[in-house]
Amino acid sequence: MDLGTPILAAVAAWPYDSRIAVPCMPMITRLPVAAETGQVTLLLAPNRALNRRQVRRLTWEVCVAALLVAGLAAWGGDVFAPMFTLVEIPVVATAFWLVWRNGGRRERITLDTDQVRIEQLPAKGRAVRTFPVAWTRVRVLDCGDGHHHVVLAAHGHEQEVGVCLGDDERMQLSRWLKALLSGRSGWRES
Repeated sequence: MDLGTPILAAVAAWPYDSRIAVPCMPMITRLPVAAETGQVTLLLAPNRALNRRQVRRLTWEVCVAALLVAGLAAWGGDVFAPMFTLVEIPVVATAFWLVWRNGGRRERITLDTDQVRIEQLPAKGRAVRTFPVAWTRVRVLDCGDGHHHVVLAAHGHEQEVGVCLGDDERMQLSRWLKALLSGRSGWRES
């Protein structure tokens, strides 16, 4: 299964018309599915600019630079710089590793003929949420934190999607989800 296929389907029509291209956003990709099922699957992933090898190299380069600066500071008379660097290097390396590891979070949204399925990848004990397509609404909330939040809601239950995306990608996701659901949902968004 190729996870890098960009969305190239018109989301306004059901089933989608592959002759009309939607702008490609690398953080939102469409997984290949069988056309006869009428299923659309979106994979949401954060922008991960560095792979594991590049993160390791960056960490080593930052550590070497910190050691060089600490050596020059010690040569200039600052006896605390090397000790501070011995504390700083593991903290910086751990921070880089944690940030890179959290960049592996993904969400899979599958729109079927009768349900919307939201999965967190990797699962790690997280429950899969499903909503009936006919009653699912897409809402964009502004909670005052400077970010937009895309929420799928049905029957009093809500699930935020696109947490790992930036604001522009979240707004694009909300437009695509509204368009995908508009042909199948009884709800009309304002």
